[in-house]
Parts: sequence; structure tokens; C-alpha cells
Amino acid sequence: MKYLGRRFLRAGLLLIGVSALCFLFTEMAPGSFFDEMRLNPQISPETIAAMRARYGLDQPLPVRYARWMAAVVSGDLGYSIAYNVPVAPLLWARARNTLLLTATAMLLTWLIAVPLGVWTAASRGRWLDKVVAAGSSLLISIPEIVIVIALLAIAVRTRVVPVGGMRSLDFQELSTWGQIQDVMQRMVLPTLVLVLASIAVVERHVRASVLEVLEAPYIQAARGLGISRTRLLFRHVLPVAANPAISLFGFSLAGLLSGSLLVEAVTGWPGLGPLILEATLSRDLYLVVGGVMLSAVFMVAGNFVADLLLLASDPRIRAGESDAN
Repeated sequence: MKYLGRRFLRAGLLLIGVSALCFLFTEMAPGSFFDEMRLNPQISPETIAAMRARYGLDQPLPVRYARWMAAVVSGDLGYSIAYNVPVAPLLWARARNTLLLTATAMLLTWLIAVPLGVWTAASRGRWLDKVVAAGSSLLISIPEIVIVIALLAIAVRTRVVPVGGMRSLDFQELSTWGQIQDVMQRMVLPTLVLVLASIAVVERHVRASVLEVLEAPYIQAARGLGISRTRLLFRHVLPVAANPAISLFGFSLAGLLSGSLLVEAVTGWPGLGPLILEATLSRDLYLVVGGVMLSAVFMVAGNFVADLLLLASDPRIRAGESDAN
């Protein structure tokens, strides 16, 4: 519990630091939401000043930040100037879509990358290892924006899958299974981009971990006992090699979340990405800060889950913590 408590404390301090930097950088950015309104002769300076006071923008930065932090404790992330609604429900409606996309992409990535990494390690130097190594090198070298634009162009030209949005215009008229199929079809393109952008890193990490374990003396002894190759790899080698992969889990989630924001904006998936981009361009202060903070919470949660999995899977960590306490 002390180990988890320290991790939780670090996560809290990290989120506080992220929120402070968000406020500082938004204050330093040129322009504001009211710049275009000042150009309109029909809007008086007194009206703009009243709106700034309504949203607390007439206060010094430390005062605004302190008030925002006090409101966050009660679940209030502020008020969106552009949408004229509270930030929290606006973000949560989009966050569910981002979580659906990210969770699906992560599940597919690990279901493909882990077995592939194990088999390439076991087939070191053979044709499978060489083909996968060439493919992973290619995927790592190509920027994510290039992948999403290329696949988007192919999808638009071939019309293999629908592009843009999360639902069709006749979504409400479809049956329950039809609605699920409609959402799944529109998830294909952004999910494929995220999987291609992250699968190579996970596969290489798993391969390196498995190769290291395969050289251990007890694995050589197990081979001499006549244990089948598949059982040896997935029953004896993979559990030992799992720790580095579990550590990668949190970073993988962080990469998928940051990548999903870009992919959503390009493909039109109604998640946090387009919302944060729109809020940034319009200088909607509290919506920008709330969106960045929610993304940071997801990333911290992913690392926290990885810590829990490491603590559960590796008795050496538990023993080390017990000795330290």
C-alpha cells in the first residue's frame, strides 16, 4: 500500500504541474477569445469587459489558477466561452469516444504484437524475423501523419469503409446490431492508423525481452527436457519476459492517446482531438486546459495500471518494497 501510495502521490503532483503549465502557456499565447469581438463596432468595450469579468479573465493568473484548482476539487473544470456550457460534461461526451477508439486500438495492438514478438524472437535470423523486422522498421520510420493521410486517401477513393464522423445520418433508424456495425465500420480507419503506428514498437520490445530470456540456462535446460516449442515460449518464457512489456504498457497508452488526438482531427472522429484543436484556435481557455488535463489523467492512469500489473506479476518488486518498508 505504501508503494501504491507513493505512486499515487507522484501522479497527483504530476497533474498539478501539468495544470500549472497549461495555465502559464495559455497566458503566454498571443491573442484571446475576445479579439474578433473587439473588431466588431457593434460590440462595446464595456460589453467585452463584462464578459471577461464573468469568466474571471480580468483577474491575475495566480488568482484564476487558485480558483480553478478549488473548483476542480468539486468536479468543476470551468465554463466554456465558445459553447457557453460547463466544460466537464462537454469533455466527457467526447472523452468516451476517444476511450473507445484508444481501448480498441490498444487491445488489437497487443493481441497482434505480443505473439508476433515471441515468434520472431524464437525464429531469430529466419525469414519471419527478417520480414517482420523490415516491416517494423518501415512503420517506425514513417510519421503518423503520413500514415493517416495515405489511408484516408485510399479510403476516400475506394470507399471500402465510411470516412468522417462516428455515426451515419440514419443511425437512429437502424437496429441495435445495425448501430453497432455502423460505429465499427467508422472505427476501422482511425483504429488501423493507431495500430500501425504503435505495433512495431511493442513487437520490438517484446522480441528483445524474449530473446534475453531464451538465453537463460534454465530455458536451455527446459529445452533438453523435451518441452514443446509453443509451451516453452508461452508458458515459461513469456511470463518471465513480461515485466519490460508491462512497463511499456503505460507508455504505449500515452502514445496511443496523444496519437489519437491527431488521428481524430484528421479522420473526423468526434473525440477529444477535434474539440481541443477547435478550442485552441478559438482561445477557449478553460476548455483547452480541461481537455489537456483529461488527456493527462488518462496517461497517468495508464502508467498507474502498469505499476499495479508489475506489482502483481513480479514478486521481486513486492519483496523489495517489503524490505524497504
